[in-house]
Amino acid sequence: MTTKDTISTTAVVGSGYMGGGIAQVLALHGYKVFLGDIDGETAERARVRLVEQARDFEAQGLLPGGASKIIEENLAAAASIEEAVTAADYIAEAVPEKPDLKAAILRRVSVAAPPHAIIGTNTSAIPIGELALSVTGPERFLGVHWMNPAPFIPGVELIPGEETDQAVLDRAEELIRSLGKTPARVADTPGFVANRLQFALYKEAAKIVEEGVATPEQIDAVVSTTFGFRLALFGPFAIGDMAGLDVYESAYRTLEKAYGERFAAPEALVATVNEGNIGLKSGHGFLDIDPLERDALLAYRDVAYARLAQLRAELGKAPGLSTARDARN
Repeated sequence: MTTKDTISTTAVVGSGYMGGGIAQVLALHGYKVFLGDIDGETAERARVRLVEQARDFEAQGLLPGGASKIIEENLAAAASIEEAVTAADYIAEAVPEKPDLKAAILRRVSVAAPPHAIIGTNTSAIPIGELALSVTGPERFLGVHWMNPAPFIPGVELIPGEETDQAVLDRAEELIRSLGKTPARVADTPGFVANRLQFALYKEAAKIVEEGVATPEQIDAVVSTTFGFRLALFGPFAIGDMAGLDVYESAYRTLEKAYGERFAAPEALVATVNEGNIGLKSGHGFLDIDPLERDALLAYRDVAYARLAQLRAELGKAPGLSTARDARN
């Protein structure tokens, strides 16, 4: 049995930038999508905009040939939120990140939707357990956190609540995979994983500006051409294992001396190093990387970084951002 045997009709509630992108992806992969918004006129305007945008994406080669026609055939505007979800097997709630608004919409959605419908909220940081209080049938509710822009970012966080049925989580993961996306199951904590990390970086970046160490433009240049460059291809643990965890622990000691406890080495890192596990150099770190694959991994890394550098050179400087950077340097 495939995902389409259990999920064929979907709804997206909130047809703005995020919801619209989610709707495009669902429609492109053959799912009937009903758009629900403040009213039918708003939903219809969104439908027209999304089809036109898909045509532009297709013309630029960002979507495959024929994609806009498929999206247009599968996308429909509903007269109300209730009408959008009334026959849906899967519902994506993507209204603005305001707890009271999301709670109100989820109450309406869960009352109007069929009992079997899976309801996924695209919250960026609000705990799923908090939102689940507004859902009739919380066992069919979970967080499905897409990244912006939805058509092009591959990762999607799946966040079950305490009452989420395991079968619902499994079906949601199958759905996301059927869309060509990469799901990651994470625990229900504020910010989940992506935004907890993203906002930690942003806070430190802002602090560097406050201290007069570097300008926003300089920080963006450093991040996008150094460790952020690596993050396009590997996660922090893979990068750390390749660099050497002993190097990381030593760097933390220097940082802690300068900035205090907030830069103390994580206990998990210290324990791993004390056990003699310092990454590829020792054969083991945080990740279980097959020692026989060491040379192949490093060769892949080098090729990947070189190709990414070539792509950046082909794309050139980002419009507007490059002008601002040049003006202030």
